[in-house]
Amino acid sequence: MADDTVRIDGNTLRLPGGVRVRFMRTLRLPETGTHELPPGLGEFPVRRVEDHADTVPAEWRARGGVMLPVYLREAMWLSFAGSTEPAALQVGVGKVCAVSGRPWSSLLARDPQNYVVLPRQPWLDGINSGKGTVRQFVAVPLGLGATVEGQVTGEEVWGGLQLQSFRLNDAELAKWREWERRRSVKSVSAYGAAPPAPGAAMAAAPASAARARSAPAMGLGVGGSMRQEVYVDERSRGAWAREPAGRVFVHLVTPPEWRRITGEAPPPSPVDRAAYTRAGLPWFEYYDDAAQDVAPSDTLGAVRPVGEWLGDDHEPWQEPAPHQVKQLGDAPGEPVEDGDW
Repeated sequence: MADDTVRIDGNTLRLPGGVRVRFMRTLRLPETGTHELPPGLGEFPVRRVEDHADTVPAEWRARGGVMLPVYLREAMWLSFAGSTEPAALQVGVGKVCAVSGRPWSSLLARDPQNYVVLPRQPWLDGINSGKGTVRQFVAVPLGLGATVEGQVTGEEVWGGLQLQSFRLNDAELAKWREWERRRSVKSVSAYGAAPPAPGAAMAAAPASAARARSAPAMGLGVGGSMRQEVYVDERSRGAWAREPAGRVFVHLVTPPEWRRITGEAPPPSPVDRAAYTRAGLPWFEYYDDAAQDVAPSDTLGAVRPVGEWLGDDHEPWQEPAPHQVKQLGDAPGEPVEDGDW
């Protein structure tokens, strides 16, 4: 029987349908120009809200989900490596869809597409704001109007991140599993491995190589632009289940509040990006020539970077050398409680 609960496995969120999501620390990009993919600098720690019911705000208890610590103006990306079956994953930033720019919905939509297709989409670094580009997720406090939520809706109510997964419908899932069974048999035969199935995964690089009182509320604004595509769903419109398999609210908490709520030390502050580049460490470029990019959202394209609220970014920028840009080819824990959001 399929597991219909959301769980934490280490710092990985496991959503029904074989979806795996990790929240990756990374270098913040300059807010001008378009850049290569920044590296992953380790995972954000993730904890269940219900495990700290006595110290989280009451509204967090009502929404359930998980939480992670993030510094002001820190950047993050979402890794989907390890997702095991085809799934449609909706990603919300303050309940604004990060793909379409439309309000959060419990339904999948194709025009415009309001989800990413896993496991073909290996990661998502930001909002779908340009042709072949995204603008980087950057943490900012609520109340300034700097979040995507604030700029798109005119209000800052929710903050955080929202995730919702959809499985293939029963017939499509059975067909996919049978195809995978036959492919695995062929792969050990004298004829070698079969080619990838239409709409199936492109293998992503390992992440290690790739990439009771009110608490200060945090949401996601945007920073610099990078080259990244959000892939069009190539399956038929009726391929997916009508109802979501699982969902989770991801609360963002400041490091001081993380220490107060959990008793744990927060991660160290983010690494200096100039020092990273001077050390000759890699940046990344990813290209899938068999996939088509989702059209950019006009709504998300109009979102302005957080520097317009918080002031200029004084961290020095040092362009990576060409040899630093690397071309990338194409155990259950306790259930996470959902709530009212």
